[in-house]
Amino acid sequence: MEECISVFDMLKIGVGPSSSHTLGPWRAAERFLTELRAENLLEVTARVKVNLYGSLSLTGKGHATDLAVMLGLSGQNPEYIPVENITRIIQEIKKEKKIHLGNEVDIEFQIEDDIIFNKKFLSFHANALTFTAHLNDSKKYTSTFYSIGGGFVVKEERINAKKKSIIKCAFPFPIDKATELLKYTIQENKKISEIVYENEKSMRSEAEIHTELMRIWHTMLESMYIGCHSEGILPGGLNVRRRAFDMHQKLIGLSNYESPQTWLEQIRLTEVKFRQILKWVSCFALAVNEVNASLGRVVTAPTNGSAGVIPAVLMYYLVIENHQAGEKEIKQFLMVASEIGSIFKKGSTISAAMGGCQAEIGVSSAMAAAALCELMGGTPEQVLMSAEIAMEHHLGLTCDPVGGLVQIPCIERNTMGAIKAINAAELALETDPKNAKVPLDKVVDTMWQTAKDMHNKYKETSEGGLAIAVNMADC
Repeated sequence: MEECISVFDMLKIGVGPSSSHTLGPWRAAERFLTELRAENLLEVTARVKVNLYGSLSLTGKGHATDLAVMLGLSGQNPEYIPVENITRIIQEIKKEKKIHLGNEVDIEFQIEDDIIFNKKFLSFHANALTFTAHLNDSKKYTSTFYSIGGGFVVKEERINAKKKSIIKCAFPFPIDKATELLKYTIQENKKISEIVYENEKSMRSEAEIHTELMRIWHTMLESMYIGCHSEGILPGGLNVRRRAFDMHQKLIGLSNYESPQTWLEQIRLTEVKFRQILKWVSCFALAVNEVNASLGRVVTAPTNGSAGVIPAVLMYYLVIENHQAGEKEIKQFLMVASEIGSIFKKGSTISAAMGGCQAEIGVSSAMAAAALCELMGGTPEQVLMSAEIAMEHHLGLTCDPVGGLVQIPCIERNTMGAIKAINAAELALETDPKNAKVPLDKVVDTMWQTAKDMHNKYKETSEGGLAIAVNMADC
């Protein structure tokens, strides 16, 4: 057992457009500042240079990796920074040619010279970045980080140290595989969400769990609300028009509401015709990922590129399946989803740079399917089956963003992942688990094998697939 992965590790609040290429490098910059402070080097740092490697270099511009690094070095927190301040901070750095390191020390910073896009891949992971602090006494301090997907950041030496020692998870129900999770549900006669809740209670109070889960949900709800009420063209040069606004207007008509919560209640009161259900689900997913594509605040679930799937499926349950559902069901959904995501992270990957889009949309669809299945009365066996079905039909999905932007085909893929999740849950609910042929753990293993066999040009490099078939001029 290597690690305890909390709900709040799998579901993080941050700024788009990418968890591995934006949030991860941002967090890496924060950790570099922590190292400088620990070594008493922050105040004697004269300049900082950043080398971006592999996928971070190849698609870094489109994913705003350079901006994330600057914001992180400036001491900004992606979870709380007012997103409207981002442009101003970046413009000041460009204009002054200085960065307020750690929000404490002004140092010279030339973006073109101090952020280096190095196409070389480091052996440990496709997403690597090295920070070098040039000190006043001409010495240097260097540190390398790896953004491994979902906003998770590691150092190679830490991973190697783990391998040399046995680190036991402190959870009462440590889980690496779906079979272990199922065993606990049978042994304890509990739902999957209840097992997850017991693990979380070993780390934090019930009040904190409630507060943080609802904060995650409110961020999801707000991102859907903002996306449905924002029109125009997405940034980045592809001239992609926002579609959630027009779709939302056609669906809801003339309605009065003042906040995301009253908006949700208004939708619940709207008579949804059968033919409109898929349109609503698509609208919710599009809304989140249009916010994500414009450097807005979303929940990494399990990545930013797949941030729309889980909110869209949860909204489907709240506005279509169960109008009486409230905080209890929302928390239950998020806990189940996070556990399925952690199983994929431990057994395979949630990094598109390592596994293609199956690692993002595929995993998020599996997470959402499982969560929906439990809310709709599925047994633990059916819940795991729904995750298996969802991933089974995403295996081999490539990551080929046009222009290195999280827009084409990423935004639409969230709608497809959400719809597949709903379908997977429905199929699982109608299936006797005894007749299941492929267990979830086998699909996790297959996904990892597929990721290893996949050509690198289909793993978030913009060197294959649609990224090559479609150029900027075509758009």
